[in-house]
Amino acid sequence: MSPLFGFIGLGMPEMIVLAVIGVLIFGRKLPEVGRYLGKGIVEFKKGIKGIEDDVDIGSSSSSSQQVEQPKAPQKMTSSAPKFEDISSPSESSPKI
Repeated sequence: MSPLFGFIGLGMPEMIVLAVIGVLIFGRKLPEVGRYLGKGIVEFKKGIKGIEDDVDIGSSSSSSQQVEQPKAPQKMTSSAPKFEDISSPSESSPKI
């Protein structure tokens, strides 16, 4: 007897055991769990479709427009404060 899901190695007896365990765990909430699972799958597919649409729009608009050449870096002036050299601590400390 060949397994139903060959890549996982689950045959019919294993699927029945998993179904019984699912019924025992979820009991009366099984329809609700199935409903939430279905809604989650639909939302996931919508998200994937949205990402695919964004990628398609981005690739089609970039191929129809000319690519802007990068600008040369501009020289920036720094406004950092200048510090004076501090002499050794023994010279600047008052003598007692």
